[in-house]
Formats: sequence, structure tokens, C-alpha cells
Amino acid sequence: MSKGKVYLVGAGPGDPKLITLRGLECIRMCDVIVYDRLASPRLLMHLKPGAERIYVGKLPDRHTMKQEEINRILVEQALQGKIVTRLKGGDPTVFGRGGEEAEALRREGIEFEIVPGVTSAVAVPAYAGIPVTHRDLASSVSIITGHENPEKLDELIRWDRVTNATGTLVFLMGVARIGHIARQLIRHGRPPGTPIALIRWGTTADQRTLVGTLADIEDKVKAAGFEPPAVIVVGDVVRQRDKLMWYEKRPLFGARVLVTRAQAQAGTLSQRIEELGGEPIEYPAIETRMPEGEAAEAAIGEALAAAETYDHLIFTSVNGVRYFLEWLRRLGQDIRRFHRARIAAVGPKTAEALREIGLAPAALPETFHAEGLLDSMREAVRPGQRALLPRGDLARKSLPEALRALGVEPVEIDVYETVPAGGGEDILDLLREGGIQIVTFTSASTVRNLIGRLRNAGVDDPAELLGRTAVASIGPLTSAAAREAGLAVAIEPPESTIDALVAAIAAYWAERRPV
Repeated sequence: MSKGKVYLVGAGPGDPKLITLRGLECIRMCDVIVYDRLASPRLLMHLKPGAERIYVGKLPDRHTMKQEEINRILVEQALQGKIVTRLKGGDPTVFGRGGEEAEALRREGIEFEIVPGVTSAVAVPAYAGIPVTHRDLASSVSIITGHENPEKLDELIRWDRVTNATGTLVFLMGVARIGHIARQLIRHGRPPGTPIALIRWGTTADQRTLVGTLADIEDKVKAAGFEPPAVIVVGDVVRQRDKLMWYEKRPLFGARVLVTRAQAQAGTLSQRIEELGGEPIEYPAIETRMPEGEAAEAAIGEALAAAETYDHLIFTSVNGVRYFLEWLRRLGQDIRRFHRARIAAVGPKTAEALREIGLAPAALPETFHAEGLLDSMREAVRPGQRALLPRGDLARKSLPEALRALGVEPVEIDVYETVPAGGGEDILDLLREGGIQIVTFTSASTVRNLIGRLRNAGVDDPAELLGRTAVASIGPLTSAAAREAGLAVAIEPPESTIDALVAAIAAYWAERRPV
């Protein structure tokens, strides 16, 4: 068996949109992803079907996994011939131990690639309105570790050289040592009145910024109960915050919003929330996966082997497109063998997914459902023809039945199956801790699905748990379902549209957001 390859990828400082294009490519192509808590869980949505997830962060029954164990996992997975993406917060080479992991891979003769990420040393201050350099204030910057005990800090840092070596000093971590850091900087020449800022969980909904001077910052940290993780910025550039603060002024800043729509439908709502500065957390009650078992694979393989016999290739969902392509890859089939088939799609999203891979659907219905698709195909359908329908296991039977009525033989293959969503323990923790401020419902089914998923996850009283958040409903019918489930509806727009719902959420949050 040939060895695989490992990509050491920087995930950026927290905002999932700050990952690089190359980093996103590595997530999409990998067979295994190894990640920790500093990488946004929303990045995992880009994994291909069937990709394995290995979490190496902190769990209730253990501290963060030791670096040696992480190295072993990377080596073992690559030796099995897998493509592995090691997803690390920030940049893997800036206090991220990326060099140690690369050395472990080199010793085993495993190919690797380092994909730089946006480092929190620069991005987090920027989100707080603090540029680390400024033509009039600081022409250089130093990045220093602060995550050690005072004795080790004094061993690692030459305070006499570091203190005045550059205009701006950035300490990664170090909140617990802030008094020692401030005293050492003053002792070695920085004025006590030098501005200093601590930015906690920068670029996320939890971002909090505390500003002071070297003389008073320790007292301010204690008074505010300010906790790690945080980036510390020392220098005159901190004064720019009053003029350049932007992220914290956005309408939904500080709001973490639970989006309960199915993943394929959640994009528009999540995007609108993000545009206003909120942090959407997608938590659908169901998920899709590759069908398991030899019988399922054999049936799909048999259908794909007859590629040249189909007159029509009909897709009814984005998932149908994604999983069809994954089965072609898994079974070593060439899509060009379907050259005879006329391609059809239900809905603009499905058509867009096809165009992204270079396939232009010949039939698009005016109404976005199976019956509308059949109407648009009627002139091309002839008795005796065959049509391949790559779909999910819960797909409606109306389309294949209508094709049979026209004399067309439909060949249905379940390229994916729908199962109750698993995982999500981190989201349950957020709900219990009050870390989610608003939960959205866009239909009565999203209410029922969320209540069901919470019960499946072991929550005895979902209504009590969700009672700690504000419920946002898209309209009267959805609100009725929410109240029937024991939920109090706090937000309901005058019109039942996504834009109106987001506007209503923003108006609600404007009156209640923390100062």
C-alpha cells in the first residue's frame, strides 16, 4: 500500500471565512480530518461524504491530547494510504507546533504540505480595530509567546531586547501572566502609560476587548474576570481602536444564532446572519451519508456499469449530485460514459451544482418539484427509454411512477441515505451555558425536528433547555408549532420571508445586545 499525504492547514483565528482557498481545498479533498477546538466546527461542513473526523482537543474525560499522540495519529493514518488534513487554529507555524508535526512525518518518509493560515496575531487585533503597524505609530511588530509560567517566560524571553525591539508587541496567550508581563515591560523601559489591549476569542461572536495601560491592566483583568484565550497587544497602535473599531459595531455582533434548517437549505439564512455580524450555528436534525453494506454498493455499481444505456440522467437535489460523483470516484467510473443521457435537474440549486462540475442540465422546470420537471421533459421522453435517478432513500415516488406511466423505465439508486444527525455535543454545551442567544425556526417541521434531535441526544425537557434562548419564528404557522412544543416565541416578522426574519432578529438584538 502506498503512503498517503498530510496537509498541515491553518484554519485562521476563528471566523471560518478567514481560511485560505488552499486550506478549503485540503478540507474538501481529505479522507481524514484531524482537528481541535481552535478550528471552527463550521469548516467541517465542507468535508466530502464519508470523510472521517478525529478530534484531538479537550474532552470531558481528558485534557488536550498530547502532541506525541497527535503525531502518531497523523503518521498512522497516512501509512494507511489516506489523504489527511490536520486543521489547526491560526497558522500552523506560529506557536502551532506545525514544525513538530512536519518533523514527525519527515522521519517516517511521509509526504506533507504546510498550508499557511491567517494568524491570530494580526487578524484578532484587526477585528478589534487595532492595526499592528501604522505609518505614524509603529513600523515593526514582534510576536511573542505568553503561554508559559513566569520562570519559563523569563528563560525564553530576553526582556531587555524584546521590550523596545519593535513598536508593537503581540503576546499570544498570556492572560494569566498579564501582571508579570506588564511589570517586566515597565522594568525594561516601556512607560507605565503604554496602551495595552486584550482581545478574547477574537473574530467570533464571543469577542471581547479590554483596554488599559501597563500600569493598570492587571487590576482591570481581575475586576472584569477576563479569561483566556486572548491575544495581547502592547503599543501606541492600541489607541487606533477608538477610531477603527468596526466588527463590534455590526448589528448582530455578539449574537450566536442557531439555524435549524436542513444543511442544504441553511445557506441563505446563515449568510444573511453573517453579513450583519452574527455567528450562525447550523444544527439540522438529520444528516446524509453513503449507504452502508455490500448490497447497496453492488446495486449502485450495477446501475453505473450500464451508463451507456440511459437516455436520461435526472437529479432532484444537490445531495444527489454530490453523492453520485462520490460513487463514480469510489467505483472508478468515468462520467463520460453517460454521453448518451440527457441531463435534467429539479431546482436552481441542483442545476448550479451540476454546472460547477461542467454539466449543463438540458431540462429545468418552471416550478421546482418533480412534477414540474416532468412537464419540462415531456417532449424529450419516449416509450422504451431508460432514466437513471440518483437520489436519497427517502425520495418521493411520484417521479418514477410518472415515468413508468409514459413508458420510460426508471432506474432508482439510493446514492445517499438520511439518518438522524449525530454529534453536536458542543452545541448542546452552548445551549446549556447560554452561549446561543437566538434559535430560528423556518417551518413547523424545523420545530419538530429540533425537539426530536434534542430528545435523541438525551435532553429530557427540550423546551426548558431552549427557554434560555430567544425563539425566532418565520410566521404564524411556525409560531403555533413552537408554542405547541412549549416554546415562547419572542420574534416573528410581519412577512414570512428569510429577509424579514433576519430584519426582525436584528431589531430584537439592537435592544438587548450586551454593551
